[in-house]
Amino acid sequence: MASPSLEQQAAFLKALRHVIAHTEDVGERFADQARAMHYGDAEPRSIRGQATPREASELIEEGIDVMALPMPAALKETLQ
Repeated sequence: MASPSLEQQAAFLKALRHVIAHTEDVGERFADQARAMHYGDAEPRSIRGQATPREASELIEEGIDVMALPMPAALKETLQ
């Protein structure tokens, strides 16, 4: 498997920065918040956070769309 090119790496980082800038970090409450929005108990909004593989599978089984994104810790810091 070839390593990503510099252009691919740059595009990936740009996309991650966009996600960070346009979502609310709910941390470990991700599964609970996703469920609450899905079932109408919370206002829909764009969120990100952490979920265990089991939590992610359960959300998918409930019909809640989730997507795993690798999020390097450095991107959670202030972006320049």
